[in-house]
Amino acid sequence: MRKKLVYISIATTICLLIGILASFATQSSVNDWYVGLNKPDFNPPNWLFGPVWGLLYVLMGVAAGIVWSKGVYHLWVKTALYHFGFQLLLNALWSIVFFGFQSPFWALLVILTLLILIILTIRWFKVVSNLAAILMIPYLLWVCFATLLNYKIWEMN
Repeated sequence: MRKKLVYISIATTICLLIGILASFATQSSVNDWYVGLNKPDFNPPNWLFGPVWGLLYVLMGVAAGIVWSKGVYHLWVKTALYHFGFQLLLNALWSIVFFGFQSPFWALLVILTLLILIILTIRWFKVVSNLAAILMIPYLLWVCFATLLNYKIWEMN
């Protein structure tokens, strides 16, 4: 159990650090470029994104830590963690492309790819741990919502 908590702590810290690094790109234009964009009526207030992403990064970290604790010598664990790592990198890339490069179209392509990788990650997490797969579902749902939001912003601008 102690070993599992160590893996969960490390994975959660990594997820939160990736989120913090990605937020630098977000902060660079959220108060100027993003404010001037046309957005759909269902666009949440800006203050909501930070707490939601913080919670999602924690859930992702717990899920990855559970999978990691099963032993990286297992092919299924390695495969699941590779998928997780790639989707985490795409997660950060989306912020850089959307906010840093101010490109909703290219960000839409990134987030669509991210969605596919999240689904594959959940699939592989489920092979290793049902709980880990379930913990990833809120993230999947939020990214589905973010994809719709990204699409509408691109379409309206």
